[in-house]
Amino acid sequence: MEFDPEMLVRPRKRLEIPALRGDLARWVVIGIVAIILLSTTFYSVATDEVGVVKRLGAYARTVQPGLHLKLPFALEKVHKVRVRYVFKEEFGFATERPGIRTVYRRGDFSGESLMLTGDLNAAVVEWIVQYRISDPVKYLFKVREVPETLRDVSEAATRRIVGDRSVTEVLTVGRREVADETQQIMQAILDEYETGIQIVTVNLKDVNPPDQVKPSFNEVNEAKQEKERLINEAWAEYNKAIPAAEGEAQRMIRDAEGYALARVNRAQGDAERFVAVWREYSQAKDVTKRRLYLETLTDVLPGIKNKYIVDPELENLIPLLQLQQKGGGE
Repeated sequence: MEFDPEMLVRPRKRLEIPALRGDLARWVVIGIVAIILLSTTFYSVATDEVGVVKRLGAYARTVQPGLHLKLPFALEKVHKVRVRYVFKEEFGFATERPGIRTVYRRGDFSGESLMLTGDLNAAVVEWIVQYRISDPVKYLFKVREVPETLRDVSEAATRRIVGDRSVTEVLTVGRREVADETQQIMQAILDEYETGIQIVTVNLKDVNPPDQVKPSFNEVNEAKQEKERLINEAWAEYNKAIPAAEGEAQRMIRDAEGYALARVNRAQGDAERFVAVWREYSQAKDVTKRRLYLETLTDVLPGIKNKYIVDPELENLIPLLQLQQKGGGE
């Protein structure tokens, strides 16, 4: 049998190939393990979130936004909760696509929107509840299915408040009060349940009578509006007439008071003038008498047509005056 040199080489090649494959597989496994280790050790929390870390199923800590480390694999798990986001729940309707023209989902929501008011009337109530997560630990561990619990609590509270009011209050002036009281009751129940939820607002979107009674209800509303219009017009006329009459009465009273005050002042002035004249007269009777005589003549003489100035010693003056008057008359 001849010696073949290649026989020494072939076995060596058969031994090197499995060794290379084993090294490659080992490095691949190490790389995969390293990737899994890094991916399960490092994690990031967004700006509107907090991270709730569980260690072997129990609460360990709460971390703020940023990059963090945890125990790898399943030793610690992170639940990210959006605590700075305002969530919304819709009742009586469902939004399919929000936008400038919001598209609503078609369907029958009367099971949660149809309610009985305090005066035994039916009303279809649509409302929105906005909330945020105030305590992520309670939100995750205290109550199961928190959104469903929130919906049940909201529906119960709304039915309670609507059931205490008349249909007119719910449809018109009492809507804001219904929303505020519903929010207070919801918050009290959710706090008692330790849900970790803070209600931001409750807003009654729309309140209508059922479709079956809408025509009759609209007629009643129109009649009430007509009544209110007539009452307002009557009050407007009343408010025009009464102030005008009161103003005229006050003007007449002021005129009378002014006239009375003028008469009193004039009388007081005349009395004071008479007293002053009397005082002057008492001090100088002759001078005062002459001054009064002259003042009287000054007032009387301008109104006399014929004036006769005679000598006091003249006799038979009267017959002459009578003849002159008779001749002048003829």
